[in-house]
Amino acid sequence: MQGNLPPEAQEKLEELQDLQQTAQQVAAQKQQAETELQESQTALDELDDIDEDATMYREVGELLVKTEFDEAQDDLEEKVNSLEVRVETLEKQEERVQEQFEDLQSELQQMLGGAGGAGPAGGPGAGGA
Repeated sequence: MQGNLPPEAQEKLEELQDLQQTAQQVAAQKQQAETELQESQTALDELDDIDEDATMYREVGELLVKTEFDEAQDDLEEKVNSLEVRVETLEKQEERVQEQFEDLQSELQQMLGGAGGAGPAGGPGAGGA
């Protein structure tokens, strides 16, 4: 089908495909960051139930290394804060990519005279009178 499209339309279609790939990558990164955030928050919450004098260890590669309660808590709080910022950043990036995708899809549909149905995410407004 791409062989029948004007060069500008082919270019827009390729851009759409690139944006779709970018959106998938951002979504995967966001999911990974959300998982890490949840795990870190759970670990931080567990510290509330642990005596501050308890012997604690942290994982460093393949080793468990003894650590202090305060140090473990500070490290986890820092990691949670960092991951919250990362998730927020990825959410904004995801929104921007989605907006670009929708704009580009609309341009492509207009370029093709409103003969929709060829897009990967047939959105609202596709079709004409």
